[in-house]
Amino acid sequence: PAPVQVKPAAAVASTSLTALSKKEKRSFKLVEKEELSPDVCRFRFALQSPEHELGLPTGKHMFIYAEVDGETVMRAYTPTSNNNQRGYFDLVIKVYFANVHPRFPDGGKMSQHFHSMKIGDAIQAKGPVGHIEYVGRSAFKLGKAELQLDEVGFICGGTGITPAYQIMQTALRDDEDKTVFSLILANNTAEDILLRDELDEWALKYPTRVKVWYTLSEAPEGWKYSTGYVSEDMCRDHLPAASACSNVFMCGPPPMIKFACVPNLEKMGYAADQLHTF
Repeated sequence: PAPVQVKPAAAVASTSLTALSKKEKRSFKLVEKEELSPDVCRFRFALQSPEHELGLPTGKHMFIYAEVDGETVMRAYTPTSNNNQRGYFDLVIKVYFANVHPRFPDGGKMSQHFHSMKIGDAIQAKGPVGHIEYVGRSAFKLGKAELQLDEVGFICGGTGITPAYQIMQTALRDDEDKTVFSLILANNTAEDILLRDELDEWALKYPTRVKVWYTLSEAPEGWKYSTGYVSEDMCRDHLPAASACSNVFMCGPPPMIKFACVPNLEKMGYAADQLHTF
């Protein structure tokens, strides 16, 4: 029999009712709000109808807009729900409260705005945005280029986990997708790790396909993973070796990517065109 073709996310978006627009901001109402920890919440926003799909290809992000203290604030977000989900999308957001971090006394404008939202309040969104798309079954589109990758490495910092999470979630839903994923996730504290339960569950359920490694700035007693910045040894031990069939994708603070990720990956033999930033 002929091999079953995965319908690319872009094709899904074009043949169904699509919620997002690249050309204009569209409004989405908050319908559910769940506190996952004291400073992490899951926000569910309704699409225009129960039949609508968001229209965000896997791996891409969208711009969210909100009015905060009289000014328009814009941030990029990747939902944790998948693009085939109809009727709503989910955002898992870490709230940066004022007067918690000495370096950021005002906290995060957008994340605090999300935290203050009530059911029925709306945000505006526009997209898709970004040059990385996971088509499925190891196939990526990077701008106009197409890649087939057997092994994919991710290095993510903090909330930068969301695009990697969405790609892995899409791949793991397809029994025919054999891509192997290796993730290094860096955070300040263990409490800061977003989506840890889901990531640990995948690593247990798919031991040959998902490998997860954490590193913390401040590790608790008995911590079995790494402490400190992403290092060359950490990358060698927990990411795929450089090859024609492996690439590494990064999402996190620019200094982490520039000073900790790229130099160490280059020491492993990765070329510049094998390293990608969401």
